[in-house]
Amino acid sequence: MTRRRIPAVLMRGGTSKGLFVRLEDLPSDLAVRDRVLLRAFGSPDPYGRQMDGVGGGHSSASKVAVISRSTRPGCDIDYLFGQVAVDRALIDWSGSCGNLLSAAASFAIDEGFVDVPSEGLATVRIWQVNLGQQIVARVPVQAGQTAETGSFEMDGVAFAGAEILIEYPPQDNADGGLFPTGRVLDRVEVPGIGRFDVTLVQAGMATAIVEARVLGLAGTELPEHINGDDELLERLEMIRAACAVAMGLAKTPQEATQTRPHMPKLAFVSPSIDYRASNGQVIGASSIDLVARIISMGKLHHAITGTGAAAIAAALQVPGTVPYRLAQTRSPKVRLGHASGILTVEADVSQTAGTFTADRLAMSRSARRLMEGWVCTPGEFWPQDESDLAAIAR
Repeated sequence: MTRRRIPAVLMRGGTSKGLFVRLEDLPSDLAVRDRVLLRAFGSPDPYGRQMDGVGGGHSSASKVAVISRSTRPGCDIDYLFGQVAVDRALIDWSGSCGNLLSAAASFAIDEGFVDVPSEGLATVRIWQVNLGQQIVARVPVQAGQTAETGSFEMDGVAFAGAEILIEYPPQDNADGGLFPTGRVLDRVEVPGIGRFDVTLVQAGMATAIVEARVLGLAGTELPEHINGDDELLERLEMIRAACAVAMGLAKTPQEATQTRPHMPKLAFVSPSIDYRASNGQVIGASSIDLVARIISMGKLHHAITGTGAAAIAAALQVPGTVPYRLAQTRSPKVRLGHASGILTVEADVSQTAGTFTADRLAMSRSARRLMEGWVCTPGEFWPQDESDLAAIAR
């Protein structure tokens, strides 16, 4: 059977890469959609490389963003995010990717979804479909297109780019606000491992935050120190899965592991200390407020997820949380030391009637269009009835 082609753009956003497609170019049947996208990425791949697809072999480069014009008042585009598993046939649509928000805004401008000035700063109002929240991106434009070159540098990205400001405005949290359990500190028990003090926070995306020390870690570990230790990764996943149950995101730890590997994230933090980042740069303790690492899709993230960074920064503003107890600052501007360097997040949190709310979360990212054209899959993965297709074979 002949190959099928989907119009697509490969983009970098922050420290992540993803395949961007229009909703209208995908099969309308969700099961078929997932089957086609998994084949496009080369998943599942027992070798862990996604060699027969466009995936990059790890969570930061195995992502898909489905973009469409929004019909929601006050929003320009809908952004549906899928985290594509590498070694199994699963796309987790439960969470989001904060890094790719910058790319979603850029994609929307360059695809003509948003009217922008010929020069200056464009505002893109994004509806994050997975989590039901609005995010605003401020994007520099030149000649009516996204500006991609500039002097803004990001740790974890080799080249400078144009700065895109990502802002999370106050969200309508009817289910407990910033802390879904109603507590700033929970005690989670993991059978066979022990009990842990955990801050369970919903800001940016659901995140469980523990102190590195209680995991037997220094907190300054790099991916190569963690990702080759299968026993440690298994323990960390058991903790993450238990936190998912505590947050009401899964009924059992098994369900969390099997169907929701993307959310919640598991972050471990430690007090500021000198350490060496992945590129050999020494990160001085005085240049950061907290050391942070995040487990993403069962592996230590090579930098830090944008949503996880937002959650940590928000939690740090509240007395009694794990980050608050360890950080050297109480400033709304938080400098997080991650595996590739430093990320600064601004977090404003308020309390009303005992409920904490993140009034504003903001961070700067950059984005770049890497490749555009079509992503190809074998035709056998598509339905035989052409009337069932939303996509057009070109």
